[in-house]
Amino acid sequence: MSTERSATITRKTNETDIKVSLQIGSLDSASEQTIDISTGIGFLDHMYHALAKHAKWSLTLACKGDLHIDDHHTAEDTAIALGMAFKQALGEPRGIRRFGHAYCPLDEALSRAVVDISGRPHAVVDLGLKREMIGTLSCEMIPHVLMSFATAAGITLHVDVLKGDNDHHRAESAFKALAVAIREAVSRTGSNDVPSTKGVL
Repeated sequence: MSTERSATITRKTNETDIKVSLQIGSLDSASEQTIDISTGIGFLDHMYHALAKHAKWSLTLACKGDLHIDDHHTAEDTAIALGMAFKQALGEPRGIRRFGHAYCPLDEALSRAVVDISGRPHAVVDLGLKREMIGTLSCEMIPHVLMSFATAAGITLHVDVLKGDNDHHRAESAFKALAVAIREAVSRTGSNDVPSTKGVL
């Protein structure tokens, strides 16, 4: 993995032991992605894989969590660790677009994501999920994962599922929309400018 826009984070608590290696790709990158996710929660792995794939990240994420209790700590802590890695890999937000947005469908489901690499953590997430679980992941944890990622990454994100009948499709289209929006927001402009009237982010 190249050292450019990359980070490796280790986060260990009494509840989870996590290692994340992340490289942020670019829109014109020809490098091959490496994605290897193992959280112990199949649907969460699936969502992180979709996020990495469509954001053009290379991502290795391994977690040993207290799944004998439930899925909460593993889902929350992996999102925190991923957000920390993203923030470290991106570094000073200089020479990037800063804002990104995307619509992504998955069959009947359609999601919208809007991202601001703002340095101000905030998340508004409305997925409208109806099931209690998808696989072994609690549906209540899916928006919490996105919020935890935004907080640790120091970004603003708005993610809304606009339509859809199938909760798997709704969740996956949301992660894909977020991925494409992030990919746009971190893409390089060719300048060395900080994209803010304040001069800092």
